[in-house]
Amino acid sequence: MPVRAEHDRAVLAGLLGRDPALHAYQLGDLDDFFWPYTTWFRRGQEVALLYHGADPPTLLAFAAPPRVAELTELLRELAPVLPARLWAHLSPGCEPALAPAFRMEPAGPHLKMALTEPVRLATTAPAGVVLGAADLPALNRLYAQAYPGNWFDPRMLDTGQYVGVRDGDEVVSVAGVHVFSPAYRVAALGNVTTHPRARGRGLGAAVVAALCGRLLGSVAHVTLNVKADNGPAVRLYERLGFTRVADYGEYALTARVR
Repeated sequence: MPVRAEHDRAVLAGLLGRDPALHAYQLGDLDDFFWPYTTWFRRGQEVALLYHGADPPTLLAFAAPPRVAELTELLRELAPVLPARLWAHLSPGCEPALAPAFRMEPAGPHLKMALTEPVRLATTAPAGVVLGAADLPALNRLYAQAYPGNWFDPRMLDTGQYVGVRDGDEVVSVAGVHVFSPAYRVAALGNVTTHPRARGRGLGAAVVAALCGRLLGSVAHVTLNVKADNGPAVRLYERLGFTRVADYGEYALTARVR
């Protein structure tokens, strides 16, 4: 079965909804907030997303191990029409499908985690207030100092799902989302950081706990991505009730001569 562009959100939601924790980012991108920035491809039961809301665009392609072969065929057929420069998030085993057409610079192994034991949130006192557009300058200063190279898009403040701790005019700790979709019942935490001078006080756990408490009022699945070698972050999320649901790799792709 050849690759085809897929424009039917109901079809995509049905396919991705088989594994909401694995596909939370893609399910969230079906929402009206993200949909205009997406292009979807399907081969049989497998789906790949090219998200244009970032520079460079980002390719998301995930499958459980028994389905990786089918996803690999999708990516092999898709490779000639992908942009010459992009970022890719791929399930293990998919890399050979793109390697002939792209130079692949790995950014290391990553984990997908899901909040499977929310009762553990009660072990941490939540802290922080909801941030809005007026906090953008302070938030940008925090990210420049504590998390340069993050994936923050100011539009995400419009979700109302950024929680931060203020110290005077500054934001010193924040937890936010990359994806938030009550319609598809998923959220993905992102852009979580604490200013170096405020670390060691439990603020990171406190703002994550506060944000998760908010999210659970609107969605059924709270997920996140984290670098596999970021031991302190992984342990923090596990303490709050997250468990590992999948491995994946991130890559910077540059087209070979076509």
